Amino acid sequence: MSLPRTRVVTLNAALGPLDYRVPAGMRVEPGTVVIAPLGPRQLIGVAWEAERLPSEEVGDNRLRPLAGLVDVAPIAAPLRRLAEWTADYYLSPLASVLRMILPSAAALEGSRQLTEYRATNTVPARLTPQREQAIARLAGRQGTIRELADIAEVSDTVLRGLVTAGALEAVQVEADRPLPAPDPDFAQPILSTDQQRAADTLVAATGFDPILLDGVTGSGKTEVYFEAIAAALRAGRQTLVLLPEIALTEPFLKRFEARFGCPPNAWHSGLRSSQRRRAWRAIASGEAAVTVGARSALFLPYANLGLIVVDEAHEPSFKQEEGVQYHARDVAVMRARFEDIPVVLSTATPAIETRHMVEIGRYREVALPSRFAGATLPSITAIDLTQDPPPRGRWLAPTLVAEMQANLDAGEQSLLFLNRRGFAPLTLCRHCGHRFQCPNCTAWMVEHRLMHRLACHHCGHVEPPPLKCPECGEEDSLVACGPGVERIADEVAALFPEARTAIVTSDTIWSPAKAAEFVEQMEVGAIDIVIGTQLVTKGYHFPNLTLVGVVDADLGLQGGDLRAAERSFQQISQVAGRAGRGDKPGRVFVQTHDPSAPVIAALIAGDAPGFIAAETAARREAAMPPFGRLAAIIISSEDAAETEATARRIGRAAPMVEGMAVYGPAPAPLAMLRGRHRQRILVHAARALDVQDVIRDWLGGLDWKPKTRVSVDVDPYSFL
Repeated sequence: MSLPRTRVVTLNAALGPLDYRVPAGMRVEPGTVVIAPLGPRQLIGVAWEAERLPSEEVGDNRLRPLAGLVDVAPIAAPLRRLAEWTADYYLSPLASVLRMILPSAAALEGSRQLTEYRATNTVPARLTPQREQAIARLAGRQGTIRELADIAEVSDTVLRGLVTAGALEAVQVEADRPLPAPDPDFAQPILSTDQQRAADTLVAATGFDPILLDGVTGSGKTEVYFEAIAAALRAGRQTLVLLPEIALTEPFLKRFEARFGCPPNAWHSGLRSSQRRRAWRAIASGEAAVTVGARSALFLPYANLGLIVVDEAHEPSFKQEEGVQYHARDVAVMRARFEDIPVVLSTATPAIETRHMVEIGRYREVALPSRFAGATLPSITAIDLTQDPPPRGRWLAPTLVAEMQANLDAGEQSLLFLNRRGFAPLTLCRHCGHRFQCPNCTAWMVEHRLMHRLACHHCGHVEPPPLKCPECGEEDSLVACGPGVERIADEVAALFPEARTAIVTSDTIWSPAKAAEFVEQMEVGAIDIVIGTQLVTKGYHFPNLTLVGVVDADLGLQGGDLRAAERSFQQISQVAGRAGRGDKPGRVFVQTHDPSAPVIAALIAGDAPGFIAAETAARREAAMPPFGRLAAIIISSEDAAETEATARRIGRAAPMVEGMAVYGPAPAPLAMLRGRHRQRILVHAARALDVQDVIRDWLGGLDWKPKTRVSVDVDPYSFL
């Protein structure tokens, strides 16, 4: 008689499925989280259906018993099917996907307590202004030192001093204390006719139903899908809302709280370990009714998921570029399919891939063609830099400067958009021509004057700007070339010395708290001019922002990215949509050297359908996505010769398959990244071809040195 056994997938991507004996009295079903011994170690794993994961047959006498079970709910079958699909489609180890489902070791531990603090009636003998501020703001509050420091806007040290002085006392609380429950009827909005019609459609959706919520900027898409969330709450089902940027989380939480009476459960990389633990366990138990998070929230084990919303669904940041290189928009649709629930893709500028799915009948479209409350779309005007150039050494055309002055005189806010961080993208020596390049990447070092450093935006390498050229030794010879947002901010300060400005990039808005601070300053009118990157193109609603200037509309059109034109159109449309969202009309000025370029001409004419039709026709003609398939094979190593040799060996082994072409190998555009030399092979295949099976068989028959990495990016978005 054979002993009861189970197949286990561990979190170690180097291991395949392993078989274990189930000890007497232990109940293990597929999805059970288990503790599996491996040599002297004990690994976390998940029991899996043996028939779905082929493995070498092992006799009963060679099986080791499981060491124990983890006290969490089993991973449900729909999520296991999603994990299998993701691993298969994106050619990644199942264990790597499983690590996204079980990302926190602390979450798998049992109940625990943590220490929080609350104010007492004791007034410390030494009462500094910071202590006085903290005592005033923390009355009736309770939380960890870090949470209270954020509320009081003081340092942790100030609060620890108050603990020592007896003004704050420690209390022990359960780490898994209940979350507040959103109320679907807390503040029901008054919707327009179009909004109500769209909301009714979303609320009525049942089963697997992918819906594109296509609304112009300012049309109230969030309020519409909030009604679908309210319906899910009334039905006792969980909702997941995916946002593309962590910086958007805090403003969204405030809007959610105003509608539903409390903030949702948040999930993003900015959470501390204790917060991630609490959030994960609340999701797994079903207590977290609504979770708002970055793309990784997609793989969490929701106990009773009833609705998925992907906000700003066109955003390229939904594509994971490392590890499992999945696209959260597409995986969200697949999760909805396995869970048999609706999924809403909300955007003002749908991707061509999404529009195509609507055209072939796979997705439904719900349109919001006009702005809410009678607000009008902004006028868009091109500034031809060949006819209206900025003065020498400046980057803002006279026409745009005059419009900014008029806006300041009217007491209205302006936004300048340039998708380039730092002060200047290149620093060189005017004496010998030396250019500062990252030692780890084939990329120029970007000068950041606010932080007094040169930085690589690919690997994170930083160094202080030298006083003299390292090549020729000449002093005072270094010159910054081209503009970044910091340089534009300097120009604004020189032109409008009385204006209050803010630079908004991932360098200055690196957390939800920083985003909330920026939003508050904009709402109270403490900022006159914002200078920002793509971080300000989406999600924000500032009624007094009436002027948008696009500093360099040609920037995104450079390079060989097949989505460059579409992405530029989306980005400029989104940033233009920040203007005139209230009672005051908005104006947008687009600086360009080529007003006749299709992207610019379509923006000025307001001809989005014509532009999209032309782009779609070009993609169809070239059999590019969504009418064809792409996959990139990236070979990297610290040894340049080994990288090239491995790439050539893989290239020579490419199979001859009808409907598939293989290009390369060739050095990747970023030929070195983080100290590793990179070669790329690009696979272009017909839509009907199962390119994953071809690549899996192709690479499966080869081997390479342990320090050489070979990764596959299916449906690539970055071509660097």
